[in-house]
Amino acid sequence: MTYITNSPAETEAVAEKLAGVLRPGTVIAYRGDLGAGKTAFTRGLARGLGCTDMVTSPTYTIVNEYLSGRMPLFHFDMYRLRSAEDLWDIGWEDYLDRGGVCAVEWSENVEEALDRFLLINIEKIGDESRRITVEGGEEFADLSL
Repeated sequence: MTYITNSPAETEAVAEKLAGVLRPGTVIAYRGDLGAGKTAFTRGLARGLGCTDMVTSPTYTIVNEYLSGRMPLFHFDMYRLRSAEDLWDIGWEDYLDRGGVCAVEWSENVEEALDRFLLINIEKIGDESRRITVEGGEEFADLSL
């Protein structure tokens, strides 16, 4: 599925709609350059999950936890991690076991640790415009937005 958005609010709206069909344990792997809109997408996911917390980038904390929605949202930033081993060291398996959604920025840095995931590619196509591509394996085939 591909979506074109023309503002951060439209990017958030796509994610909010996606959140309505996510199941506990879903891993979302983001791809996109710096400033592409990964955190904006996560704000929409949080809103769609019923989260009332302020969503911010986890750049310096590695993971932000949002627990106020219908299921937890764990927002990771793997930019500073060197390998999948680093991900396991921060307790990745524990997050997977908590029954929430794990949204992973810079997922390509730890891809070998990701088993099944929904890939969200966000590409800048203008100052505010983005092309958002949603791809997944068989378990995500029934996602209809």
